[in-house]
Amino acid sequence: MTITVRALLGACAVTALGCAVSAETITVATVNNGDMIRMQGLMEDFNAKHPDITVEWVTLEENVLRQKVTTDIATKGGQFDVLTIGTYEVPIWGKQGWLLSLNDLPAEWDAADLLPAIAGGLTVDGNLYAAPFYGESSMVMYRTDLMEKAGLTMPEAPTWADIKAAAAAMTDKDNEIYGICLRGKAGWGENMAFLTAMSNSFGAKWFDEAWTPQFDQQPWKDTLAFYLDLMTNYGPPGASNNGFNENLALFQSGKCGMWIDATVAASFVTGKDSTVAEHVGFALAPDNGLGKRGNWLWAWSLAIPAGTQKEAAAKTFVAWATSKEYLALVAAKEGWANVPPGTRASLYANPEYQTVPFAKMTLDSINSADPTHPTVDPVPYVGVQFVAIPEFQGLGTAVGQQLSAALAGTMTADEALAAAQALTVTEMTKAGYIK
Repeated sequence: MTITVRALLGACAVTALGCAVSAETITVATVNNGDMIRMQGLMEDFNAKHPDITVEWVTLEENVLRQKVTTDIATKGGQFDVLTIGTYEVPIWGKQGWLLSLNDLPAEWDAADLLPAIAGGLTVDGNLYAAPFYGESSMVMYRTDLMEKAGLTMPEAPTWADIKAAAAAMTDKDNEIYGICLRGKAGWGENMAFLTAMSNSFGAKWFDEAWTPQFDQQPWKDTLAFYLDLMTNYGPPGASNNGFNENLALFQSGKCGMWIDATVAASFVTGKDSTVAEHVGFALAPDNGLGKRGNWLWAWSLAIPAGTQKEAAAKTFVAWATSKEYLALVAAKEGWANVPPGTRASLYANPEYQTVPFAKMTLDSINSADPTHPTVDPVPYVGVQFVAIPEFQGLGTAVGQQLSAALAGTMTADEALAAAQALTVTEMTKAGYIK
């Protein structure tokens, strides 16, 4: 999708960043989720305020986006001026000098208003390297009508045993209602985001303190066995192909009794495109009694590659897209429930936003995730649903392919975990973590 603006002769955007070059064009790489699509539909506001900047969008599926922006920034390709990246990439790329600091965004942008949990994951050595567009954890979204029909009540803080009992009670395959929908599509940010967060609550971890992979240990066997049991008995067919967008469509069309996924999905399952909008409840991600819940911490954020030739225009766009004013714009056009969540304290202090049914659960979920202590036992890495090392992007996807194959039935659980262990040992030895 491309949005163009006729440059006004001599026009210049007035911002605290100074004047962008007249008729400057910036290219924004972004993910094809609902919030970013919505932004593209609200560009009239930006165009009116900054007629000297033309924005061209490259909108991609999540796995494809990650591959393209990683290749572009690592090779200094210069294809994009603004990147949509996440909490995994920002600290690694910032430390490598691949991103511009955003500490000089205008004072009215109000960096101090960012939620500490979100801003902390985007900051390296005092430099904010990306502006969060929305922040998220994960939580349980469930059909209140199906729970009532089953004679069950969802606890606010359920266990995995509660989830299994509810999934069994709500499943009605004759009418294409599946008790639970979970990510199965391979990818470090797809099925492995879910499974890594889930594994934390089972006492599992990617590595011990000596960086030895742990997929051959009992907690990972327990995690995968439970996941496969849920999905085989109570999940939809073809689940190994389902990521965030596919499960969202299933839930919106009434096919899922429960969906454990990103808190940002709440506005979509209760929105105008959802056939079950009036019957959705929310709960914290499950635990297993070990002190860790199976929820993650993430922010989709806008960052600027260090090689851009259009720094001023790019920062003008980033400041607009992640501002308090943008949140107010979405609220005015789409209602408070559709405002990008999870980034600013002022949003959660707003009485109008506090009436949104999932607002408190989203904030509680974000605040309950601790990327510095993600697992039951001590580990040498930071990250809840990922391991914050450069090698993880390739490793996470490779392991995700093995576990997705187990879900598809082309490998057994033991075979998938053995393959995951072997490939992770090989890569970590090659990278020098294992001596």
